[in-house]
Amino acid sequence: MPGRPAAYGDLVSDGRRNPFGSRLLGPADQTARALRVRVQLLLTGLLVTTNVVGAGVVLVISSVVIPAPSANRGTVLSLAIGVPTYVALAVVVGAVLGTTTTLRAMRWALTGLEPDAADRERALRVPLRLTQLQGGLWLGATVLFTGLALLLQPSRALTTFATVAIAAVVVCAVAYLFTQFAVRPVSARALAAAPLTARPRGVGVGDRLVIFWCLGTGVPMLGLMLTALLALVKPGDTSLTRLAVTAVVIGGVVLVFGLMVTVLNARSVVAPVLSVRDALLDVERGDLEREVPVYDGTELGLLQSGFNQMVHGLREREHLRDLFGRHVGQEVAAAAAAGGVELGGETRVATVLFVDLVGSTGYATRRSPGEVVEMLNRFFGVVVDEVDRHHGLVNKFIGDAVLAVFGAPVALADHAEQALRAARAMAARLAHEVPEVGAGIGVATGEVVAGNVGHRSRFEYTVIGDAVNSAARLTDLAKEVPGCVLVAQATVTAAGADESGRWTSYDEVVLRGRSTPTEVAVLAEC
Repeated sequence: MPGRPAAYGDLVSDGRRNPFGSRLLGPADQTARALRVRVQLLLTGLLVTTNVVGAGVVLVISSVVIPAPSANRGTVLSLAIGVPTYVALAVVVGAVLGTTTTLRAMRWALTGLEPDAADRERALRVPLRLTQLQGGLWLGATVLFTGLALLLQPSRALTTFATVAIAAVVVCAVAYLFTQFAVRPVSARALAAAPLTARPRGVGVGDRLVIFWCLGTGVPMLGLMLTALLALVKPGDTSLTRLAVTAVVIGGVVLVFGLMVTVLNARSVVAPVLSVRDALLDVERGDLEREVPVYDGTELGLLQSGFNQMVHGLREREHLRDLFGRHVGQEVAAAAAAGGVELGGETRVATVLFVDLVGSTGYATRRSPGEVVEMLNRFFGVVVDEVDRHHGLVNKFIGDAVLAVFGAPVALADHAEQALRAARAMAARLAHEVPEVGAGIGVATGEVVAGNVGHRSRFEYTVIGDAVNSAARLTDLAKEVPGCVLVAQATVTAAGADESGRWTSYDEVVLRGRSTPTEVAVLAEC
């Protein structure tokens, strides 16, 4: 994607192929069964991993980081039996109970049902509930092992409490972040059921950043501070070598966890932002059907939801603009959108084309209403196609007649030539495509007033002037001439040499409402 920093390339996948920011989470349209298997495997794996990581943190901190008296026989025996037993129990209970609770809260999504408000709330609170479950298990570990230390070796009670408590913070933070990642597809389905207009209760972006800081920096620094505090309280128990080893270990923990936290931070915060950015680029290219899955219940989810609501508004606007353009013409619609709509008009020289069916009344009496409508649609289709092709505006449909104008509202330097070309093409196509009825076509050029007429609450764009009247009169006469097209000689004169050569002078006629004759022309090939 142009303009995207290369550093983000490995963090966020393409929004269309990986709508939730990772291939592990699958496509947006995956089946309920596939979603169930995916969520169950991810949650089980992640919950087991977090507890194993927590046990590893306890081992590292207790053996290397925090100074403590050497363990006596009772302590060694209790730890040898208690730690593996409790860790195994915590892993099994955490994985089974956590997965079961989560699947129950997400049953509607995993069976393809529509959620209600309570279902959505439970689904969005799954990460917090699983974190509370992990916190409860590790709180039990803290109480159990601190209590054993007080009974068997009181001098190790403080270090035992600090060790397990620090591990509990690590496990809870990692469990929250991983769970929030694993349930993104379900969160998306929950948030898709109702627009996100306010951030749900829970951990927001700011809170999440605090978690990252606690996990990557706060916890390791706490271990260093405890080491220093114990060294000050009992200086004889801590050697310079032990302090150096502690500093090296904590430095390594900061580096390792700092990298992991940075990646998690990038995935959880940058992924929704880049999904919106990718979608904005698609909208800029004209894709108004583009939407992004809303899978984040924080302010980032509000951003995703806001984008979807914006695109929905753009689609509605485009739909209304298209309808408006179909009713009044795309040029009129564009002019109204650009400059507003006001009553009144402007005087300009334009060419008017009028086309009217011959014998449509008799045809309607012999045919069913459906056949009449079908014929009229074919007739109007030919007229509209040719007017549009030659840059004119279909101003209005008048029963079985059409009024078109060339040169208004958008100025057209060769309006006379374009109108004559449209008339020729129209006559040829109508004779071939609508043979059951005839049509007369009249064309005249002159000064017209083009603009909005009516009332402030209801008006229409139209053209008024002598050229409009002349074109209507010529249309009546055209039904009796060869080729059924009659145009004012002034229009032929105003056209270019190539087009004027296709017309020949016909006669002088006195149009109804006039006292002087008007020179007219017909198609040369007729």
